[in-house]
Amino acid sequence: MEEIIVGRKAEIELLNTLRNSSKSEFVAVYGRRRIGKTFLIRNVFENEFCFQLTGIANVNLKQQLANFHSALLREKTTREPQRVAKDWFEAFQQLITYLENLEVPKKVIFLDELPWLDTTKSNFIPALEHFWNSWASARRDILLVVCGSAASWMINNLINNKGGLHNRVTHRLKLEPFTLAECEAFFLKKNAVIDRYQLIQLYMVTGGVPFYLEHIEANKSTAQNIDNLCFTKNSLLRTEFDNLYSSLFKKADKHILIVETLAKKAKGMSREELIQKAKLTNGGNATKLLQELEESSFIRRYHSFEKKEKNSLYQLCDFYSLFYLKFIKETSDLDENTWLKSIDNPQYRAWSGYAFEQVCLAHTPEIKRALGISGIQTHTSAWLSSDKNQKAQIDLVIDRRDHVINLCEMKFSLKPFTIDKKYAEELASKVEVFRTQNNTTKALFLTMITTFGVVPNTYSNKMVQQNLTMDIFFK
Repeated sequence: MEEIIVGRKAEIELLNTLRNSSKSEFVAVYGRRRIGKTFLIRNVFENEFCFQLTGIANVNLKQQLANFHSALLREKTTREPQRVAKDWFEAFQQLITYLENLEVPKKVIFLDELPWLDTTKSNFIPALEHFWNSWASARRDILLVVCGSAASWMINNLINNKGGLHNRVTHRLKLEPFTLAECEAFFLKKNAVIDRYQLIQLYMVTGGVPFYLEHIEANKSTAQNIDNLCFTKNSLLRTEFDNLYSSLFKKADKHILIVETLAKKAKGMSREELIQKAKLTNGGNATKLLQELEESSFIRRYHSFEKKEKNSLYQLCDFYSLFYLKFIKETSDLDENTWLKSIDNPQYRAWSGYAFEQVCLAHTPEIKRALGISGIQTHTSAWLSSDKNQKAQIDLVIDRRDHVINLCEMKFSLKPFTIDKKYAEELASKVEVFRTQNNTTKALFLTMITTFGVVPNTYSNKMVQQNLTMDIFFK
């Protein structure tokens, strides 16, 4: 199993622990489309399920129940088949009857694409509640694994359920995209040698989503791969955007509106500004939309250094969505070599700088490890100057318990980065404004995070306390 799956060590360990648990367990696995949820579950359990069912998209209750019946027949080898259940309560009772006659230490049940089973007026959730609360939870030999890409459904109906399933899910497992280190391991397993600079560029487009990475061709350059993936007619990432959001959210138009609004301002927006720009009604529905997008890892709420809720910023942090809205959406599939022609224009430079910042923010544990502060209590945040006459922003501030604050500057470049006189003055001003406005007595360590390091010169030697390269993300 470990030879088949790249990464996912914590997830594999959890699922194996639950399989050996002395009580019944109910685990909800969720995450964005294409992230590898089903692949993980099937490989961990080596497809040895007592019962497995995959919901069917866009069919009615009768068809879902027929699908359930077929799945049950595939598992039942010694008893006469029952008729197709008239509703979900009867279906789950049939499942109970079947499971009670099995003599295995742990009865593993896998319900995949669970949201699709919950068709209109089907009473699927009450039936699932009854199955778990009245039978499964009272036993010691049940492991119920449910999975779904529709994040809003999984969050609202299972994880945050206020009814009969409230606090019944014993474990929630959110599957995240690969880290850069996992991406490197993924390609090494495929005997594909891609250097780290190009790997970061691919990450800035795909965000480490395994299914997207499967389509990378090792014998082509990064620019060629991006052209083939994103800009040719009917290519995977040219047509993915609408499918992605509609698969995750039942009514995705407002989710997309929020994402499109945030894509226009790289540095992020306050809740008030975002709601105003997106023309949403401020209230519970807006809160729900933001929570769903945040839980699905499309946006993130970036807490301010001052720890004031009103100063928190929302940012678009999904790499593919940002790239699609910046470059793919408005291009024609009749154009050739779109990306090859775009390299090094101002729009590319602006995007790559911001996308690299997001790469760094997605790998803050690796940054802390490289700084040797993994064991020190820290608060990670952003900071924006409150003085309109002294504009300054720091996208990554690491406030440490050992009386030090790391002010991180992130730069993406094709060669070692040079701090010249002008940029040195900007940095010095930024550090001083930060110290003055926050009235801090802590030591301020300017930390440069770049692709190939910083060129040693008078300015860098004087100002930079730590100099980290992209290699830290691959350890």
